[in-house]
Amino acid sequence: MAPAPVGKPIRWSSRIGPVVVLIACALFFVMPLLAMARFSFQNVPMVNLSWSNLFAKYTTKYLRIAYNDEGLRTSMVLSLQLVLGTVAFTMALLLPTTLWVHLRLPRARAFIEFLTVLPYVIPPIALVAGIIVVKDNIRWFLNSDYSLIPFYTVLALPFTFRALDAGIRAIDVKTLVDASRSLGAGWGTTLMRALIPNMRTAIISSSFLTATVVLGEYTIASVLLKETLPTEMAIYRESNAQGGTVVALAVLVATTALLAALTVLTRKRGAAQAATVF
Repeated sequence: MAPAPVGKPIRWSSRIGPVVVLIACALFFVMPLLAMARFSFQNVPMVNLSWSNLFAKYTTKYLRIAYNDEGLRTSMVLSLQLVLGTVAFTMALLLPTTLWVHLRLPRARAFIEFLTVLPYVIPPIALVAGIIVVKDNIRWFLNSDYSLIPFYTVLALPFTFRALDAGIRAIDVKTLVDASRSLGAGWGTTLMRALIPNMRTAIISSSFLTATVVLGEYTIASVLLKETLPTEMAIYRESNAQGGTVVALAVLVATTALLAALTVLTRKRGAAQAATVF
């Protein structure tokens, strides 16, 4: 005969509460997407919408028109180039810095963490206002579309630093560095062959988060007159509201898919590492 359970019985309300919260959050996220999808693909005005025509007159015409728009395609290419440049610049700048702080200056970690929170406190428009003050002196730099990369790196700091910091704290950095150095490896070899392979999940997380920041940033690009995807979508929406909405929906779904892929990849890698250890 099985022994009686020890402790207080779990009430049904404690079980259904989290489920209700999850359902409410899902509806809060999904309902605007459904409204955007209906407006983008259905040729029925909102005032004429009813249960009888809720699933009628759907078309992909506006998606095809937006895809063939030369301005949107050019801005998409530029935004993808900015994504690659920002990810590379962020990794080259932040990865060695974070490792150095953990190895040599652990007491400075709280100060570095405070600095990376500042993009939350200081709005992007304030950053642009400071840029405009010195614009005449650095016009040679701001004339290039790739001048957005350092600014996007700053905006992504709250996400990238914490992703890398969590990855570093999850491994024994000092032991790996001491073992690599004792075998005669230089700092470059230690970084490429001992540290980065063990931080692969953190680097992937940081890269994906940086990509979402670049694909969604509008303020800085608009004030500096750069034709990135967000600014071009805003202009395109003025002449074609449904086409601009369908592009915005596609970008939102793409970034959500990136984050979902990130979650799946990190979970599979974590499970594989745990199976290898045990």
